[in-house]
Amino acid sequence: MVDILVVEDEIPISNLISMNLRENGYCCDVANDGMKAADLIEENTYDLILLDIMLPHVSGYELMEYIRPLNVPVIFITAKNDVADRVKGLHLGADDYIVKPFEIVELLARVEAVLRRYNKGESRIGIGDVEINTQSRSVKKNGRQVDLTMKEYELLLLFIRNKNIALFRETIFERVWQSEYLGDTRTVDLHVQRLRKKLGWEKLIVAVYKVGYRLEV
Repeated sequence: MVDILVVEDEIPISNLISMNLRENGYCCDVANDGMKAADLIEENTYDLILLDIMLPHVSGYELMEYIRPLNVPVIFITAKNDVADRVKGLHLGADDYIVKPFEIVELLARVEAVLRRYNKGESRIGIGDVEINTQSRSVKKNGRQVDLTMKEYELLLLFIRNKNIALFRETIFERVWQSEYLGDTRTVDLHVQRLRKKLGWEKLIVAVYKVGYRLEV
């Protein structure tokens, strides 16, 4: 399992982040101040740390000095949006930087990207009778190979990594097709229909009125 530490003093935000990380299969600890975070980092080994800058007792910048020798990837999470703050965080060794408010979908994507960079992501993901091997990019249902196109595979990963979250068609298109969404829903709808049929997930991938789709598990 991938272990992530969330260091965030705004409790509603830390609860939201930790809940979504756990729903996506990550183990998660939470610290609401810098001293508690330092204690947890000393006592445990983490694969990734999500670190706020403005913290009680010990700031995120000060914690970064302590974390850096441990070679643990860090994503700064902060309300600060000044370029100088972003540059300082990156110069201190942070791997990425996300500014509040943010979409959970974006945060999860950044988490996955950093973990992949460090080869710490899960190589096998299972939902019911479907198993995905992210190294071989293969999909099996009940042990039998399922042939998916590249876009169907990327769509499947997007749904699984955001399960129980309603995804806008715009978000789906931009994440899977890596281009700007221009309002044509046919491409997304067609690929969702084909994915449902190939996996037998007609009742799992549900349409959300005026939004898009959600994988319900």
